[in-house]
Amino acid sequence: MKIGYARVSTGLQNLNLQEDRLNTHGCEKIFNDHMSGSKSKRPGLDKAIEFARSGDTIVVWRLDRLGRNMEDLITLVNELNERGVSFHSLEENITMDKSSSTGQLLFHLFAAFAEFERNLILERSSAGRIAARARGRYGVTLLDI
Repeated sequence: MKIGYARVSTGLQNLNLQEDRLNTHGCEKIFNDHMSGSKSKRPGLDKAIEFARSGDTIVVWRLDRLGRNMEDLITLVNELNERGVSFHSLEENITMDKSSSTGQLLFHLFAAFAEFERNLILERSSAGRIAARARGRYGVTLLDI
């Protein structure tokens, strides 16, 4: 069985694109979360993992939807593989299971890129906050009462 997992970081984003792709790929059940990929405990992901049985595949739209920390991604996918559950990322077109050396290599490369992207986002956000502070802005708008 193909089990989909979709995630967005904020309540302002929606899951439509991801869920459409997962449905098109034949996912019979889809779990989701509205929270940062840097959080290791995500209720939707936990339910997807609990639901998965040996022979199933957990499918995500993009690898960074599963998480942005390389160590956590590798640990999670290895745990799935130990239970006989494979993992597939649609955008990167990689499947990782115990039998695929190429899939394992590609997964590790894309996991590194996901972590790199997360670090770039953090650096840009930090630079933006520093620049705003230099202009006298502190991330809030003060209202006259």
